[in-house]
Amino acid sequence: MTMQPIEAFRHCIPLFHAFADPARQDIIVLLSEHERLTVNAIAEHSTLSRPAISHHLKILRDTNLVRIEQKGTQRYYSLHVNEAVEQLRTLVNLVQASCLDE
Repeated sequence: MTMQPIEAFRHCIPLFHAFADPARQDIIVLLSEHERLTVNAIAEHSTLSRPAISHHLKILRDTNLVRIEQKGTQRYYSLHVNEAVEQLRTLVNLVQASCLDE
């Protein structure tokens, strides 16, 4: 059964929510410029507190936009957007096929 555009939209809601916040946008851009960073390193580039950064990273982790690598006592965060890009590509293709070609 083929996914309908509305299903693809609903499937992408968590991504839209994650992308909507400017602080999370800043974290995504920062992580795109570095291979991996700790919360403290991210906080050094931000006006947000460490707990606020951790909150935003949790949302990004929950949407599979970042991954965590534990090295000793340090947790390193890295950008992981492959799944998100695929979800958004599916949405765009379905909308294009269903809505724009008529």
